[in-house]
Amino acid sequence: MPKYDTSFLHAALIGFQAERARIATAIAEIEQKLGQRKPAAISGDGAKPARKPLSAAARRRIAVAQRKRWQAFHAKQKGATVKPARKKVSPEVLKKRLAALAKARAAKAAKAAAAKA
Repeated sequence: MPKYDTSFLHAALIGFQAERARIATAIAEIEQKLGQRKPAAISGDGAKPARKPLSAAARRRIAVAQRKRWQAFHAKQKGATVKPARKKVSPEVLKKRLAALAKARAAKAAKAAAAKA
């Protein structure tokens, strides 16, 4: 990258700032003609402005309202196809599954031990 002296860089900076101001003015005029509201102010580094934190009571009210909306939504969906509930597994079948799982884990551990040795 070529080196520039500081006076050249200052002049370029002033020129670009003037260009940015001209563009901002043009955008404001177009938005005014369209009747749009101005967007929220954004700081120079491009970060969005910080939001005020919500109080615990406000978060609680929002959560209650959300649960109420979901309850109403699911009540409407009740008439639609509802996923059937899973059957309970009998203790005998559960015992067999756990034994098979333990056997598979032991085989995997033995295989890993054989690979190490």
